[in-house]
Amino acid sequence: MEKSFSLEIISPVSTVFEGEVESVTIPGTVGSFQVLKNHAPLIASFEVGKIRIEQGQNSIEYSTGGGIFEVKKNKAIVLAESVETKDQIDVDRANRAKLRAEHILETSGSTFDEKDEARHALQRAVNRLKIAQRNK
Repeated sequence: MEKSFSLEIISPVSTVFEGEVESVTIPGTVGSFQVLKNHAPLIASFEVGKIRIEQGQNSIEYSTGGGIFEVKKNKAIVLAESVETKDQIDVDRANRAKLRAEHILETSGSTFDEKDEARHALQRAVNRLKIAQRNK
């Protein structure tokens, strides 16, 4: 694959992906961005969303909770807070997390920190559910 570059996706638990890809799309903090071979050196943070990898005719999507992305000299590394494929997503757990977060956000007695954490949990749960429902 002459248009490919090396990509590694690492979570706190393991290396999730390692291989040659034609492109990777990352959910940047100010919008998604795509990286191709010979991309200029870059370090960027990213947020909750979808990481999409293109390998020839195949594409792989991951749900992510955010992290750091770096590319230089045709080697890209994703350091993700959390990352999982559609098949790894526990839909029941994501639904329970969504309901818990919504309850905290609706409760007037919750502190600012609790509500901030609940907003982030709600965002992660909704993202997981979107990815899990894709192409079913």
